[in-house]
Amino acid sequence: MDTESSETKTRTELRFWPSALLGAVVSVVTSFVPLSPVLGGGVAGYLYGRSRTEGLRVGAASGVLAAIPVVVVVALLFGGLSLFTIVEDAAGAAALFVGLFLVATGVVVVLVAGLSALGGYLGAYVRETSGGGDNARREGAGRREKEPDVDPTI
Repeated sequence: MDTESSETKTRTELRFWPSALLGAVVSVVTSFVPLSPVLGGGVAGYLYGRSRTEGLRVGAASGVLAAIPVVVVVALLFGGLSLFTIVEDAAGAAALFVGLFLVATGVVVVLVAGLSALGGYLGAYVRETSGGGDNARREGAGRREKEPDVDPTI
C-alpha cells in the first residue's frame, strides 16, 4: 500500500512541474495579449487538473516561472538606466536603483503569479466541469449500467 501511494505521489509531482512550465511558456508566448498570465495559468491548471486548489497551486508556480523573463528585462532596464545617471553620490543612486528594482520585481512577481493562480483555478474548474481528466474517466467507468440479465430460454 505504501509503495503504491508513494508511486502515485511521485507521478503527481512529475506532472506538476511540466504543467507549470508549459503554462509559463504559454504566458510568455502570449504576452502581447492582455491578461496572458491567466491564459498560461489556465493551461497549467487544466493540464494538472487534480482539483481547484491544486490548479491554484500549479497556476501560481506557472506565474512565478513566467515572471523570470520579465524580471530579467526589468533588471536590464534598470541596469541600462543606471549607466546613464550621473550623480555625485553614486552610493545613494545605487541604493535608489536597487530599491526601485526590488519593488518593481516584487510587484511584477505578485501580479503575474496572482493572475496565473486565478487562471489555474479556472483551468481546473473547466476540466472538472467539462468531464475531462483521469478522475472523470474513473468515475464514468464506475457508473456504467449493468446489462440486463437475459434469459437464454426465451
